[in-house]
Amino acid sequence: MQTLRLWLNSPKSVDNELVEAALYVVGTPIGNLEDITFRAVRILAAVDLIAAEDTRHTGKLLHHYQIKTPQISYHEHNQQQRIPEILQQLQRGKTIALVSDAGMPGISDPGYELVKACRDQSLTVIPIPGPTAAMTAIAAAGLPTERFVFEGFLPVKGRSRRDRLQGLQSEARTLIFYEAPHRLIKTLDDLAEVLGGDRLVVTARELTKRYEEFWQGSLEVRSPITKPHRQKENLPSSSPGPQHLNRQYQLQQRYRQR
Repeated sequence: MQTLRLWLNSPKSVDNELVEAALYVVGTPIGNLEDITFRAVRILAAVDLIAAEDTRHTGKLLHHYQIKTPQISYHEHNQQQRIPEILQQLQRGKTIALVSDAGMPGISDPGYELVKACRDQSLTVIPIPGPTAAMTAIAAAGLPTERFVFEGFLPVKGRSRRDRLQGLQSEARTLIFYEAPHRLIKTLDDLAEVLGGDRLVVTARELTKRYEEFWQGSLEVRSPITKPHRQKENLPSSSPGPQHLNRQYQLQQRYRQR
């Protein structure tokens, strides 16, 4: 912290100046608070306002790095109200940082709608790279990474869910999903039915945290996944069964209520 604080207090170069009337899309840690860049901390401390998915959650990060920037909430339940307000602030020349609870905003969260609205109004959008749960997990899952597809959250139920799953049967690339904890077992059952129970599954939970854990098994045999645990995050991933050696699949699940 002392090194970081000294760096933040050093004189700014021209390249470090904020762009006026810009939305900064800032990546934040997915668990370990040390996984944030110097640039992200500087931007969060310098902007006029932070639009946060959960102001209480982001407040802990800001407190840790002694950042005093005011926040407003921006999430799926108030985005229609907030987007015009944020656009108006930007058009007045304000600088605003968009953050999610964890990782890069706009990846399977309502940040996409705000970014799109800014682009539609020809407003400046600047990404500040940071961690992403999907990329963190796939990097350590032991599955092919030269080609992969991010599927995000599957439809919860109904024909749209069945159609999405059926559409994956012929997919040859690694597949990445997000899933809520209370739907994880159902999703694994559905994948086993469509892709085959002999398909291997790699689970990763509590990424970057003290209890980080990876496990590998088949979609049929997944006892470590079904056991109760106290962790808040869990990311499973699956690889091909012996009858589909040319295919790789990854399922990633994080403990978020969607």
